[in-house]
Amino acid sequence: MSNTIQSNEEIDVRVFVPIKRHELLLKMFRELPVSQSFTFINDHDPIPLYYEFRSVFGDVVGWEYLNKGGREWKVKVTRTEESQGREFKDISTLLDLRKADKKEWKQIVFHRYGMMEEGTTMEIISSEDPGEIHGIFMQKFEGKHRWIYKKKDDGEYVVHVTKQDNSGLGDEGYSVVNTFDVRPYTPSDRHEMFYKAFADIKTGEAFEFINDHDPKPLYYQMEAESKEPFRWEYLEKGPEVWKVRVIKTKE
Repeated sequence: MSNTIQSNEEIDVRVFVPIKRHELLLKMFRELPVSQSFTFINDHDPIPLYYEFRSVFGDVVGWEYLNKGGREWKVKVTRTEESQGREFKDISTLLDLRKADKKEWKQIVFHRYGMMEEGTTMEIISSEDPGEIHGIFMQKFEGKHRWIYKKKDDGEYVVHVTKQDNSGLGDEGYSVVNTFDVRPYTPSDRHEMFYKAFADIKTGEAFEFINDHDPKPLYYQMEAESKEPFRWEYLEKGPEVWKVRVIKTKE
């Protein structure tokens, strides 16, 4: 790729390993002129990258989904204003959780941690103590990371998390890679869609589906038949709309 970013340039980042995707796209945005755009294709929802962009460059990121779902997520990224962007010295990335919905904190942090290299450090900034995230690190990565509070002020916490081995995503660090609505389909088609979605995801990934009744029988069928561990979470419980998240876990 040339050093000059062309307007509306499109790149398929699925050919790169996750950390290289982030490095490339961050570099592209850093070099992007105001009002210019590029489009990238990913194999899952890259929402953690959106928050990383905003953490590093500020509120100058235009983010438009051109396609959602499955293994082809297409996003158009536009630089709306000029910004300096933060240069890193003692850290490898920055996640300012003050810019993110708290419900997405775990997904953002553990998705990014999963692709960090051994010996690198992530800085987390939050408006409140990220104690729940710290607890997950202690449970999932005890002895494999270092957690240091750099600042503990009212309304601003700064934490440095250093990865001390090549641990991947924990169960809490899943990435939702597919969302679909089975209501328009026959029962047999619904089951086929469900099992295909589960077969397509990898450990640490999840999918979500919408149904018109409680799909509890499907859960019991999965529990009896599946050779791969999973977790079943209700996001909505009727009476007309039932939404379930299924996560393929490690244990």
